[in-house]
Amino acid sequence: MSVREQDPDRGTATRVEQLLTDVVALVLDGAEVTGLPVQGRLEELGVDPARALDLARSVHHVRREHARLRRRELELTALFSSARELAEVRDADALLVRLVERAHTMMGADLTYLSEFDPRTGQLQVRTTAGVVSPQFRELRVPAGAGLASVVVRTRAPQSVLRYEEYAEGTHDPAVDTAVRAEGVVSILGVPLVSGPDVLGVLFVATRTEHAFGPEQVALLSALASHAAVVLQTARTLHDLAASEDEARGALASLRGYLAERERSSAVHRDLVQTVLAGGGLEPVAATLAAELRCGVWIVDEHGSVVAGTPGAEPGPAARAALADSRRSGRCLRVEGDPAVQAVSALVAGAAGARDFGAVLLGPGDLELSDVDLRTVERATQVCALLALQQQAVADAERRVADELVAELLAAGPGRRPEVERRARRAGIPVDDLGAVVVLAVPGGSRAVAARAVARTVEGPVLAGEHLGVVVALLPAAAADPALVRTLHDRVRAAVGGPVLAVLPPPGPDLAAAFEEGRRTARLLTALGVQDLATTTEEYLPYASVLDTGPGALQAFLASTLGAVRAHDVERGTDLLATLRAFVRCGASPTRTARELNFHTNTILQRLARLDVVLGPGWREDERLFRLTIAVRLDELRERLTARPT
Repeated sequence: MSVREQDPDRGTATRVEQLLTDVVALVLDGAEVTGLPVQGRLEELGVDPARALDLARSVHHVRREHARLRRRELELTALFSSARELAEVRDADALLVRLVERAHTMMGADLTYLSEFDPRTGQLQVRTTAGVVSPQFRELRVPAGAGLASVVVRTRAPQSVLRYEEYAEGTHDPAVDTAVRAEGVVSILGVPLVSGPDVLGVLFVATRTEHAFGPEQVALLSALASHAAVVLQTARTLHDLAASEDEARGALASLRGYLAERERSSAVHRDLVQTVLAGGGLEPVAATLAAELRCGVWIVDEHGSVVAGTPGAEPGPAARAALADSRRSGRCLRVEGDPAVQAVSALVAGAAGARDFGAVLLGPGDLELSDVDLRTVERATQVCALLALQQQAVADAERRVADELVAELLAAGPGRRPEVERRARRAGIPVDDLGAVVVLAVPGGSRAVAARAVARTVEGPVLAGEHLGVVVALLPAAAADPALVRTLHDRVRAAVGGPVLAVLPPPGPDLAAAFEEGRRTARLLTALGVQDLATTTEEYLPYASVLDTGPGALQAFLASTLGAVRAHDVERGTDLLATLRAFVRCGASPTRTARELNFHTNTILQRLARLDVVLGPGWREDERLFRLTIAVRLDELRERLTARPT
């Protein structure tokens, strides 16, 4: 027995239910029940067709609402999952990929992508995609003011387009249009990623067929866009926090470095003060700087000679140029392009470096010199300048004492001699050992430098000072020899940077007489135009004893006696001066003169006749010939001295 045969009522209900299902299907298709076969079957079963239609419509509404709620439940579940991920995931890129993929799945789109907005340029750069097949689209950059994306950014509201090719509201960009066509995009929906007053980007979904996006889809994509905005804003905030943290670390490191530099500077200042108070000179200053700055340090004087520290390689052009700038500015300057020197600081005193005492040079080291280190070197340089001034003051005082002692030893009479010798002994000078004199003629502004150079050159007792316009060196008699005079000449010449005339008289107990003899010889050589020479007085003694006169008078004497002969030789191209010199040397004998010059006697007589015309009659008489003889000798002496290598 079948179910229908067993229970007729149940069979009827089943048929009614089947009919109602058919009615619901018709309603879903939009058809009317009236007039259809289903109406007759409903009437056969005793069911009112109108009520069946109302019931079918109610069932259709319930099913549709159930589907909507089910879809909404899925959307909310996805949004809740996204919200949990916002709190759990720290990788912004990974989270954005998940959001885009979730939007791609929930929206049922063909492609989904997120573009990040750059407020500085106004451009949008594709950052994450789903469903995209062309590499060109993944790297798409939308220029400012172009495309649907720029409209979304400008309006801060969702925007959609049914057919992108026909979209006319925004400005089309050729590169964007090419990428869109490559993906086959037709319809696009874009919603902004908004965080407060800022637009962070745009979230897009697109289809490759024409599709009208409904309000629920816009709302769903907007919710996902809000989550994406949170991700971008969080990423930017974390980036800013990391940058701020790095900046804070850098500032802290800079502060620690600055404090370390200040501590190093304070240590240098403390050690320099102790150095000055202890009176140790320049060497401790160089040692202190070298230890604290961990580099080679050496100090040179105004002539470039090393006076303290360990010298490095010779400074190059860059270091010399920086040193010249340092003398003008008084600052410690870095040196670029010189491997031997990394910084220089001039030792100057007075406005604009009026007094130059040398420089402090810093070689390469373990530390990179900071501005604080440069200021520290400048203060150390000031200390060196003060020490140099102090040493200069002491040297000036010692020089004045030496000048006075030299003057008194050379000019004191027998009555004052014992007192002068006692003063010299109190100054540490053993007067009894001084038995030789060296006279040095140097320019007036360099005499103090020359006296100091003499004191540094001679070993043993020496007294050097200025007297009557020359520098006088009083030495032991055993030390006086031509080799020492040449050494003195070379050292003093290097110190003063110019010509020096050094004359050594014979040693003896009478220092004043030896000084006068040396000074007369120096005056004679100066009158002859000789300024740079190391010599003794023996060769010039006859002339110096007779012609103790000034340069002007001697030059006038030579011009008055030999000037006419020189002028004749220049004008006529002759050499009467050589004939006159040979005639004087041969005792006024024409025959001997002819033999010396290897000429015939008649030739010499003709030249002597020409000299009668040039010099005038009577030049061979005793008085005039004596004057000519002296002039010829002096002229030959001057020519020989000026041609002699120094």
